[in-house]
Amino acid sequence: MARWRPGARGRLEAAAFELFTERGFEQTTVLDIATRAGLDKRTFYRLFGDKREVLFGGGRDLEDLLVRSVADHAGAADDPLGAVVAALGIAAREIFADRLDLARSRQSIIEGSPELEERELLKMGSLTRALTGALGATGVSPTAAALAAGSGVTVLRVAFAQWVAPGNEAPLTDLIAATAHELRAVATHH
Repeated sequence: MARWRPGARGRLEAAAFELFTERGFEQTTVLDIATRAGLDKRTFYRLFGDKREVLFGGGRDLEDLLVRSVADHAGAADDPLGAVVAALGIAAREIFADRLDLARSRQSIIEGSPELEERELLKMGSLTRALTGALGATGVSPTAAALAAGSGVTVLRVAFAQWVAPGNEAPLTDLIAATAHELRAVATHH
């Protein structure tokens, strides 16, 4: 079996998604994934810490992009939620565009495993903390930063769930904007 070939990461990801869908996450081993990809276990472990990282490895890229976008947003101190929503729009265009099928598959795999659902919640918590820190660094008060970051992550979760829902064709950017608009309406309703 080949130890290293170009595209190993992509082949391992594709093999993992196929196997997780066919067998379930818990029933798939790292050896199964490597074998399906035509690689060995050492190559897998060079690229991923464990099989969960196939599903969650992009979380750091998302977090970094969102934090940078919030830090670069000129009006973050005046409208912290607006800064987070703008950052989410950037992430939707730069990270998620043209990845709807992959996102749907990933979501289905996660929903089939309590362990993965817990990991997803931990990822969202980490994202909220990172955004809270980024907003705080722009001069937003700790309370406002926590509220805007938590609300922004909620907007992402709701919009993402709508995006991956069967039959949806609306772009994630539109769903984020609509969800943020609804959040503001709910928050200001008397």
